Amino acid sequence: MGRFLKKGNDGFRAVVNGEYVDKSQLIEIVNATLNTERQFICVSRARRFGKSIGAKMLYAYYDLWSASRDLFNGLRIVSSSSFARHFQRYPVIYLDMTDFVTRYQPKEIVCHIQSDIIEEVKEIFPNVNYRKNSDLAEVLYTIASQHITEKFIMIIDEWDAILREFNNETEVIDQYINLLRRLFKSVNAMSTFAGVYMTGILPIKKYNTQSALNNFQEYSVVQPGAMAECFGFTASEVNELCSKYDMDFASLAEWYDGYEIGNCKKLFNPTSVMTAIYNRYCDSYWANSGAYDTVSTYIRRDFDGLKDTVLRLLAGDNCFVDTATFQNDINVVRSKDDVLTLLIHLGYLSYDRDNRLCKIPNREVAAEFKNAIVTESGWNIIADTIKQSEQLLKDTIDGNNDAVAIVLDTIHTDNTSILKYNDENSLACVLTIAYYTAKKDYLMIRELPSGKGFADIVLLPRPSRNMPAVVLELKYNQSADTAIKQIHEKRYAGVLKDFAGEIVLVGINYDAKSKRHECEIEKYTNEINFEFHFPYQKRNL
Repeated sequence: MGRFLKKGNDGFRAVVNGEYVDKSQLIEIVNATLNTERQFICVSRARRFGKSIGAKMLYAYYDLWSASRDLFNGLRIVSSSSFARHFQRYPVIYLDMTDFVTRYQPKEIVCHIQSDIIEEVKEIFPNVNYRKNSDLAEVLYTIASQHITEKFIMIIDEWDAILREFNNETEVIDQYINLLRRLFKSVNAMSTFAGVYMTGILPIKKYNTQSALNNFQEYSVVQPGAMAECFGFTASEVNELCSKYDMDFASLAEWYDGYEIGNCKKLFNPTSVMTAIYNRYCDSYWANSGAYDTVSTYIRRDFDGLKDTVLRLLAGDNCFVDTATFQNDINVVRSKDDVLTLLIHLGYLSYDRDNRLCKIPNREVAAEFKNAIVTESGWNIIADTIKQSEQLLKDTIDGNNDAVAIVLDTIHTDNTSILKYNDENSLACVLTIAYYTAKKDYLMIRELPSGKGFADIVLLPRPSRNMPAVVLELKYNQSADTAIKQIHEKRYAGVLKDFAGEIVLVGINYDAKSKRHECEIEKYTNEINFEFHFPYQKRNL
């Protein structure tokens, strides 16, 4: 078996021998581009989102030396009219750039990429009239032009590994980009390749506003095009896995859902889902994936408004981001928008393309943000706020009005340098951070719809948690009593009419003149389907 050609299909066979979620529609999308002006493709998505699995599948499908028919039995691509037309027809060159990164020093890596591939290609195609000292592009063109075989398909997995790992080696990166340009933008490229499929974490680097390889069709988490559904697991796919393995769908959604990619509004992190299925429980598996990147690497950048935005993201807000300025280069991060865009590409944020908004997608990623803030110098104010949240929740449930008000005074004083604290929305944001650790026991809902308005924050106990529900109403320059009265008048607790158990009503007011908080807490006991009549259900504290 070769390193680059004649590799066999063991990679994809190992995938289908396990629990494989059928994403073979990717093949049909790629088939439609072969031998057209769109035949050069770059697909970028976050780590652990199935990049290598897709590349191995494409290799097993196209490679003329792989006996792969049994691997595709039952997959949706078999019913496509294009399946037989391109199946096992091409000599495929498969490159995993992480292999070169671990094998060679930066200064010699581009030279070895060419020489190693040339050596193997010439062994496989010995009866070709090669010109002396030909580079890789000319060697491949010579084979294709002499009609020794069909044109090549090249698959490059982790194409941007060199850019990431050797990010300070400007000369090496330029050499690598020039190699790709020589291969895929030369006058002979269309005659040499039937198709090229590159996959990585970042889109192709921009120079000024243009891509270094502007003949490539790019599919990214920001602009996924027809490939959106290939970027993660859909809700129906996860539902099937849950039914098969007797797992709770709601738990998997809480931990791994929340990615919005193109027209797909609910996508799950596929590797985390499968790890949870195999382990039989949900947890944060992100930190154990051997990533080169961390949230703290990027949020420590001192850009205007970045801390305010991160705080709002932690609170569950959607934040505006302009993705157009990012140069697709981890070394060229010049603004808050660049940081947010990079975090989108890395999978730490979900992106609503239509409204240009980003958010933290789920509990697994939120844990990474929290860990970054707790350990990162410069974020001690927010870290202290999070650390106080467990006691704050206890005081709230115990009905300790004064203790809750004192903690909120402290949080207000500490966070005014980060967040403008002059309206109820900002107050809700900081309160969400203040109750941050409650998320392990509660579903936290901002502005939950009720019968006659919105409850500012509702803490709804997660299944199997024997905890009271909490309804918080927030006021600015009014009174805590006004907040409690609004709960009564609008009957916010009615949204919990199907919740059996204790409900804690919390009225909070912030007075801008005194810079003090006032808190009033009431408790009720609810029975399922029992109509709320607050004056008669109030329980004295």
